[in-house]
Parts: sequence; C-alpha cells; structure tokens
Amino acid sequence: MKGFLAQRDIASKPLLAHLGCMPHSHFPPHPVLSLHDSQSRATVPFTPIDPAHVKVYYCGPTVYDLAHIGNLRAMLTADVLVRLLRHIYPRVTFVRNITDVDDKITARARANGEDIGSLTQRTTEEFHQDLASMNVLPPDIEPRATHNIGEMQTMIARLIENGHAYEAEGHVLFSVGSFPSYGALSGRNPEELEAGARVEVAPYKKAPGDFVLWKPSDADQPGWDSPWGRGRPGWHIECSAMSHRYLGDSFDIHGGGSDLLFPHHENERAQSLCCFPHGKFANYWVHNAMLLVEGEKMSKSLGNFLTIRDVLAQAPAEALRLLLLGAHYRSTLNYTQAGLQEARKTLDRFYRALAAGPVPQADVPESVLQALADDLNTPKAIAELHALAAQALAGDRQAAGGLKAGAGMLGLLQGDPEQWFKGDASDEDAAIEALINKRLAARKARDFAKADALRDQLQAQGIVLEDTKDGTSWRRA
Repeated sequence: MKGFLAQRDIASKPLLAHLGCMPHSHFPPHPVLSLHDSQSRATVPFTPIDPAHVKVYYCGPTVYDLAHIGNLRAMLTADVLVRLLRHIYPRVTFVRNITDVDDKITARARANGEDIGSLTQRTTEEFHQDLASMNVLPPDIEPRATHNIGEMQTMIARLIENGHAYEAEGHVLFSVGSFPSYGALSGRNPEELEAGARVEVAPYKKAPGDFVLWKPSDADQPGWDSPWGRGRPGWHIECSAMSHRYLGDSFDIHGGGSDLLFPHHENERAQSLCCFPHGKFANYWVHNAMLLVEGEKMSKSLGNFLTIRDVLAQAPAEALRLLLLGAHYRSTLNYTQAGLQEARKTLDRFYRALAAGPVPQADVPESVLQALADDLNTPKAIAELHALAAQALAGDRQAAGGLKAGAGMLGLLQGDPEQWFKGDASDEDAAIEALINKRLAARKARDFAKADALRDQLQAQGIVLEDTKDGTSWRRA
C-alpha cells in the first residue's frame, strides 16, 4: 500500500541463551504445568499438541502511541509463560503480532500531519525499545497486519464460499448465526455487545452481532484491491490469518488481556474454526486481568494514565517488573507509588544477598518452578525468592545461586549488584565521586566539620556512604 514503509515480519530463533536455563530433555515435563483455560473456566493440566514443539500466539499492540503499563502486564504474562515453557520443552514458537492498519492509526496520523507508515514504524520501534528496557524477550515471529493482507483475503473468500460470510454494501461480514458455538469462549450471549468494543451496528448487517471482515476505504484511508472492492480488513480477521500462517490450523496457547476475550477472541475463534473446521485453533486460552492506578481505572481523563516511559523516569525497570509480577496475572493489580517503592526495597534486599559473596552457577530451584507451574503463580515464586535471599544473607552461597537462577525465570536480578546500588551511570556519578574525594581529603586534614558537611550534602542527594578499612563506597538510597 502506498505510504507504508516496506517492513519485514521479524523472526528469530528461540532465545534460550537469554534465559539462563536450558530445557529438560525428558518427557513428560517436570514439573507438570497447569494453566487456567478461559474457555473451560477451569485450571487444568497443560498437554501440548506436540511435546516436541509448543506453539503460542499473543495479541500484540496497535501501533499509534506509546505502550502503557496495562499493555505491559499482558506482555509480562506472556514473557513469564514462554520462559517457563522453554525451560520445560525443547522447542517453543512464540508469535506476537503488530497491528499496523486500524482506524485509530489513520486518525492519529491525520492529527499529527504524519504519514501512516512513518507513524507505525516509529511507534513499533518505541514499543520494542520499551519492552527491551523491561527485559521482555522478543517473540520468535512478529508478523505485521499489512504484510498479511493476502492471507486475510484468502480466509475471507473461503468464509464466503462455505456460507459463513456475506457481502453487503461493499463490506464483507461474518454471519454469527452460522456458527452454533459462538459465545462458548466468553460465555456471552451472541446478541450481547460490549460498550467500547470494536463492533459496529449497521443497517447492512443481517444480524446485529455480525462483524466486519472487510470494509471499503475512501481515498484518504489505507486500502488494498480485493474481489469486494478497494478496502481494508476488519480488526478480528488479522490475528486469525497471522496465527494460521505461522502456527497452522491448531496451536497450543492463545493469550492476551481480559479486555480482548469478547468480542476479539470470540470472533477470532469463530472465523478460524469456520474457515478451518478440521483444526482446533487454540487449545488453551490465557487471559490476564486489568490493572488499576492508585485504586482507580487508568484513563487519560483522570490524569492517571501511565506509559512505561512515565514509570521508568521514576524507578528502575526491574522495580516496575517486580511490582507487576507481585500479583497473580488473573487478579486485578493495583499499581501504586508505595508499591513501586516497596518493589525497589525488595530488589535492594535481593541484590544485597547476591553481593554478600560469590554467586555459584545453580539450577532453577524446584520450589520456584513448582510455583510457576501452578498457573504462573508469580507471587508464590517471589515468596520463594525471599526465602532464598534470607539463606544467602545468612551465608549460604548456594542459595544465592538459586536466588539468581530462580529470579532469572521471572526476568529479574539481571544486573550487577554494585551498579544496582549506584543506579544508572551518568555525569552525576563523577560529581558524586568528586564530593567523596573532597570529604576524604577533609578527613585526612582532620577537618571533620567539613567532612561531615560533605556527608550531609551527599545524604541530601540520596547518597549513602559506607566507610571501611578499604576506603569509602557509595550507593543511592
């Protein structure tokens, strides 16, 4: 499409080397993984379609703005899940898409006076940067909607052919009434429509719940030639086409935020099963709950809308990561400033445990694995890390190795302890070192009043000094 930058779908090999762990070589996997399946509404043992190759699909961002901490929660849930799967199974393919054609994107580009391709390229790069700063591992394959228009059109044509879709006034719509099990995933009545969902009620529909697969584009909207005229895809068809292209008729796990359960995932399931009736589409559905900010729903109108970058301007990335993992992914999380500070203090304790002596190589402790295998129970896993930190602080260096390995499964404790306590290196460090050297000179000259004044000055900046026989070290409070 004119105006879109030529971009390739991103694919890479599983990044086992980044995990600090290797998969088990025996079957069945140990420990036994259980997940809460949204469709069965129960926590059930996870049985892969092919134990030699587990396949996972997660809905990615619509790229028109910076990612916020609600987006991040879904990405962290996927990250911990995939890390665990890669520890247990020999091969995992993780696909997470980019939606780069959407009416919100068109509206934002128009408001910015910006080319659509430039907007989506820039915001995709910002999304990658933000997730990398949070130590979220990249997917194996990251398809973009605009690179899969042909696959979408093929699916739409097939749905029309088999009686599950119809043309109306330049649109192609999925006929919800043609699929008897519509609503089985979300438990909703087919006639229910959720406020704010991407569902249009229009006179050309045969039934109110029928949803758009293809819609016409005017001269100012992105569009592609098709058998139904120049147009663009509906939102729901994108993920069905991309998951089928890269994972096939059947794959193991489909995930995303609970806000996607209806109508997006319900519609994905319907159109995929109708298009490929001999497949299973997704065997398990994993949905994370939403979050609050200081007890209220996050929204720009309330002034509590936080991007990842907003929070990282206040605290280290690992503190935000620990805070979000401190609640079970299926429970509502309340993000607070106090909670962020508490997470930082917890990491201070963990890093002190690592800094207390040598840290030997160690396997991921069974207690941490068992916690994560129990439906990704990250609060229990973090409690196990606290126990290991206590042992490490008491002198057990093997426990320190277990602490580092166990934290690695959560994407934590990836930094150098000394650097953690000093914070990010910057020009400010040189100024701090200069004040420390002035204080040492004052002490050597027995000008203790000046030395104390310099210590007070550093303390006012949040710098804690520690004097030992080997000299003075410092860290940020």
